[in-house]
Amino acid sequence: MSATEIDFYELLGVSRDADGATIKSAYRKLAMKHHPDRNPGCTESEAKFKAVSAAYDCLKDPQKRAAYDRFGHAAFQNGGPGGGHPGADFGDIGDIFETIFGSAFGGGGRAQARRGADLRYDMQVDLEDAFHGKSTELEIEVSQNCDTCHGSGATPGTQARTCNLCNGRGQVRAKQGFFVVERPCPNCHGSGQVITSPCRDCRGEGRVDRAQKLEVDIPPGVDTGTRIRLSGKGEAGPRGAPPGDLYIFVHVKPHQIFQREGTTLATRVPISFTKAALGGSIEIPNIDGDEVTIEIPAGIQSGKQLRQRGAGMPVLQGRGRGDLVVEIAVETPTKLSKEQRALLEEFRETETGDECPESRGFFDKLKTALGG
Repeated sequence: MSATEIDFYELLGVSRDADGATIKSAYRKLAMKHHPDRNPGCTESEAKFKAVSAAYDCLKDPQKRAAYDRFGHAAFQNGGPGGGHPGADFGDIGDIFETIFGSAFGGGGRAQARRGADLRYDMQVDLEDAFHGKSTELEIEVSQNCDTCHGSGATPGTQARTCNLCNGRGQVRAKQGFFVVERPCPNCHGSGQVITSPCRDCRGEGRVDRAQKLEVDIPPGVDTGTRIRLSGKGEAGPRGAPPGDLYIFVHVKPHQIFQREGTTLATRVPISFTKAALGGSIEIPNIDGDEVTIEIPAGIQSGKQLRQRGAGMPVLQGRGRGDLVVEIAVETPTKLSKEQRALLEEFRETETGDECPESRGFFDKLKTALGG
């Protein structure tokens, strides 16, 4: 059906005095009905879609419509007053877009092989492993190339043929007004090839699911949220396409002694009240297995934090270490010998109140606040 053989008004099913809104509504209904996406492979619908698009292109423009009303189709032939042919094929516009912009607007190259999907694996590690790093083995089930057809998807001894609908491009075109849009070929599903004799083991997919063992290196300094990428260890692509990647997301387990914030380690250490009063030093085992010596100043109070530089977590993929923060908890003795009790009694008798300035200051403020 050619657009030049049927009256544009008749083609759209509207009267010659129809307004723009009526013409637009009629066009939308017909375009929806005959759109190539709704009628794949139907040449009659495609021709009808082109015809109604050409008719609407003419009648929506006041100048073109006036020329058509006066001269009919002759207005657009041989350089007539309307200029150009409203029913012309718009493929040349698509070719211009393709030349300038390439495949983004319908490039004519062959279909690109679809890469396999990326996969995610969540791994839990101890804080000690996060400090030292480690090599570990994991086993996951993932799509891999079929051993029978070696990823081609075709029965051994046969091969896929070029799709005759898209000529191997993997895309088919549909014209919409002045624009040319592309969609995956319904015959080959975008691959550009059709397998007439699919492999019976993978059913033409070129890949099968099976267990895969992988060696994973956990670098020192990893933290919860660290992502490790194993290139090419994801899902195999269909019919021999490149595989995706495997991403390992690290989760560091809580530790009984140490809390972590970035490269800083923190812990709470109880000390005796005599150590707090007289000062001294303590040694605590660190996450790396070494002993860390912490100097305790005389008169330290509970809650005081002491920082040991360079004794924390290593910097991921960097140099140096964070800090170790020790929070002091002064412990009151609960079991005293007679000698110890006697010494404390003697100390209490000699107390003046200046030994604990914070306590004295608090009670002085409390008396003032209560008017005493």
